[in-house]
Amino acid sequence: MFVIWKKQGEKIFSYHGGNKKLNTYPSFSSARFLSQADLIKGVASLVLRSAEATVGNYSCEVTESNREGELKMELKNSSVVSCGDETPEEKCGSWFLLVERAVIISLMCLLVIFCAAQLSVIGLKYEIESQKKVCVIVALVIFAVVAGVGAALFIQDGYTVQNQAGLGLTVIPTVILIPLQYVMFGIVFDSLMQATLALIGLKLLGFIIAVVGFALCVPACPPLHGSVLIAGLAIMAIGSLLSLAYVFIMGSRMKDHPRPGKAVEEPLNDAKGVMLE
Repeated sequence: MFVIWKKQGEKIFSYHGGNKKLNTYPSFSSARFLSQADLIKGVASLVLRSAEATVGNYSCEVTESNREGELKMELKNSSVVSCGDETPEEKCGSWFLLVERAVIISLMCLLVIFCAAQLSVIGLKYEIESQKKVCVIVALVIFAVVAGVGAALFIQDGYTVQNQAGLGLTVIPTVILIPLQYVMFGIVFDSLMQATLALIGLKLLGFIIAVVGFALCVPACPPLHGSVLIAGLAIMAIGSLLSLAYVFIMGSRMKDHPRPGKAVEEPLNDAKGVMLE
């Protein structure tokens, strides 16, 4: 069997079945069969490093005994990520599509905005202890900064450790929003009602789905389960929006009225004053 691979009519790789000799050429030194053992099955696929696989017309000629055949193909440039056993230097393109990256970062921005808006509404309608207010603001700022750094790393092209770390810094810190939501509800309500617990549970569910999606996306290129990650962040964003609406509506209803815990204490204090007089 004789196999000759050519690019634009010039030899780049050849195989002599008689002495099982492989011949490569300087500009295509990485050329090799995908599986030399499968040659007898008619598989003569060629593997090249990304840097050497330049755009152009390629052909494969195979001669076996008195039979011969030729296959021609055109190699085009594309933005598909180079995945597999290649070294990090060979990887190119984007891990996620531009639209997917934009959606992920937009959802993170919405989480920060909804949480900040909720804190602002609570601050305007209710008195918050200075220590608790500082803790909530610091937690929100830390989350926003970490998520911002993660987004800056993740938005870049490529499938590298840097991109993976960026996505991790974008997704994992969202866990801060769950206890933060609990604290903000605690400022408004003396005891958490079923509706507030359901909203916290919704955000927790979204976080779990997002983390599962992240774990599935890290080893895959291109990511096969990017939609799971996006769905998890979307659920968290919906939970934050509903929480903001709930606090705003309930705050409007309770405006000019003290919280239930205080409503009982004030009449009792007035009654004691009357008895003392």
